[in-house]
Amino acid sequence: MAKQLEGQVAIITGAAVRMGRAIALALADEGCGIVIHYRSSADQALELSGILKERGVPAWRVQADLAEPAGPERLIKEAKAQAGRLDILINSAAIFGKQPFLESDMGSFRKYMEVNLFAPIMTTRAFVAATETGRIINMVDRRIAGHDPTCIPYLLSKTALGEFTQAAALALAPHFTVNAVGPGPALPPPGKPDSYLIEKAGKIPLERQVPPDEIARTIVHLVTSPGITGQIVFVDGGQHLLGEGV
Repeated sequence: MAKQLEGQVAIITGAAVRMGRAIALALADEGCGIVIHYRSSADQALELSGILKERGVPAWRVQADLAEPAGPERLIKEAKAQAGRLDILINSAAIFGKQPFLESDMGSFRKYMEVNLFAPIMTTRAFVAATETGRIINMVDRRIAGHDPTCIPYLLSKTALGEFTQAAALALAPHFTVNAVGPGPALPPPGKPDSYLIEKAGKIPLERQVPPDEIARTIVHLVTSPGITGQIVFVDGGQHLLGEGV
């Protein structure tokens, strides 16, 4: 049976670790070549590249700091130069932190906007300029469906990315589809055990956490569905319906 993404190439920002890694593995299972973007996780990117090649799909690695003004455009240009083509863009790289409003300053808001909003926007622009058609996925957060006062700079950056997703879906039709996925808590913070996630995840209507591979399979569905665009799909066990923070 033919794999759904055989012969295609996806570039995934932040692919070397955590959710980005899970997405890379899921797309590779469908035959997709993967451009692994990383900022500082060089060892993890090299390890993932080896795993992907063992699974029979091509893999490339590109280092870039997406907070730098020239970073997104350089990333896409180098990715296409290495892979020869680009079909899918997954904007997964992000930063997260809990920072209440009264403890935030201009630098805080700028930091989150640069990485979580401006970088995906500019990476999308560069991707569109580099290819005639394609699929774009932005990783948002189930928090955007409600209000979380514990992480206002982060929340605003992801909420704006959700708005950009729907505006871009119109702006880039009919040649590109643009969708977003909003996970719930799927991985503990770096250095924390799985028990931390269970304790801190909060109430989940379906009473089960959604693991990274299930979120990644949702992305596979979106990039193989040419009739879906402008959607924000929450993959969080229904947690977004509660409008609560974690």
